[in-house]
Amino acid sequence: MYGAVLDAEGSRIEVGEAAVICENAVLRASAVAGDQPVLVGDHVFVGPHATLLGCEVGRCVYVATAATVLQSARLGAGSVVAVGALVHARTVLPDEYFVPPHTVALDAPVRLLAPGDPGLADAIGRVGFAQVAFGVDTEWTDRINRYEQIAEVRAAEFGAHGDDDVLDLG
Repeated sequence: MYGAVLDAEGSRIEVGEAAVICENAVLRASAVAGDQPVLVGDHVFVGPHATLLGCEVGRCVYVATAATVLQSARLGAGSVVAVGALVHARTVLPDEYFVPPHTVALDAPVRLLAPGDPGLADAIGRVGFAQVAFGVDTEWTDRINRYEQIAEVRAAEFGAHGDDDVLDLG
């Protein structure tokens, strides 16, 4: 739908039969930290303002408005990621699993944490997000160094498009 962004960034994006990608959704693959395609199965609904980054979405999955699925996550067939929920990197949702609104799903086997859970920051730190998403291997507590390296990786990735040709398809 209008405003949806599908960005393969050196990898690939596959969208299955009868899948719906709603307005302003973002599907972004990457090849920065290994090949991380976005694979969307048949009969999937990706809601408005949802974000799928280098992940695999099984058939008949419902990803609601403003939900986010991060790199190397896998959503089993018939699972639901409700409004505003986050499926963190490397998380595996079993078939027909439900992630409630505004909840964080992480790990395999999956566990759910509320946004205000005092253990959330440590749990996310153990996921190794910077490594899986950007190939950056820094200590969780060294935020300035980590974010500096991440910004350099992204700037190089997106900067590679500086010489792209703009096509006039009109």
